[in-house]
Amino acid sequence: MEHFVALLQKKHKVDISNDKRALQKLKREVEKAKRALSTVTETTLEIEGLANNFDMNEQLSRAKFEQLNEDLFKKTMGPVAKAIEESGFSKDQIDEIVLVGGSTRIPKVRALVKSFFNGKEPNTGINPDEAIAYGAAV
Repeated sequence: MEHFVALLQKKHKVDISNDKRALQKLKREVEKAKRALSTVTETTLEIEGLANNFDMNEQLSRAKFEQLNEDLFKKTMGPVAKAIEESGFSKDQIDEIVLVGGSTRIPKVRALVKSFFNGKEPNTGINPDEAIAYGAAV
């Protein structure tokens, strides 16, 4: 969101930083773009009437998305390392990696996990949403 607020200000001279309605519209569109970039390499964010009759139409590539969120993605490895440490197992003793939750669909997160486990592929045969629901039910 911060990227697009700054981009709109710089490129189009449109400041939405204090417009709650515009920020909410942008948030919805950014969330849709995040989900889309899990399966495609580029998406378009389109918002009609974002602010003061301004229609936003901007491209976002997966590479740019990964660059903007690189620090967040790297932070996800902290809990993974802690879980391994607390389990008493080493990475080599892990037979199967199952990722759950929405962000695990992001290719960069999957790549970081694969790298963390020395090239071992995460299991993709399990629906992350179903795994969470099952775990909650148990």
